[in-house]
Amino acid sequence: MNAEQLRNLQAPLKARYQQDPAAALITLAAEGRIGEGITCRVDTGRAIAEAGLHPATGGDGQALCSGDMLLEALVACAGVTLNAVATAIGVELRDAKIRAEGDLDFRGTLGVDRDTPVGFRQIRLSFELDTDADAEQLASLMKLTERYCVVYQTLANTPELVVSRA
Repeated sequence: MNAEQLRNLQAPLKARYQQDPAAALITLAAEGRIGEGITCRVDTGRAIAEAGLHPATGGDGQALCSGDMLLEALVACAGVTLNAVATAIGVELRDAKIRAEGDLDFRGTLGVDRDTPVGFRQIRLSFELDTDADAEQLASLMKLTERYCVVYQTLANTPELVVSRA
């Protein structure tokens, strides 16, 4: 896909959202059901993913770790956003490797130390790009990728979370 094709694809959507802002408000959802042992089966829309305990919390490593899945979602979103932005601004990427790493202290998760936070302490997102783009283009590419990556922005600007029981 080239920049013109991308613009043509997105132009009617942008016009619609300008005319009818409510049309741009979409609710995404994920659903799961507890499975065998200590797992949760999640329908990804393409397959069933089974998440379970990380080996550092007693898991056997057979089920997916939800922390890994969060990092995978960040990598996927950043990669798609990077590719779309590069296309839109005319930066040719021969290849791009996107990596996310996150640091956890499982003492918090396991309740070993009440003062240890539960969750990632730091997440690092890095890009290894094969391109002839100059420094200015690369700066723009990274700035726009960061700005428009939904998962990155959600993590950077924590949304209001509401928990309920049906």
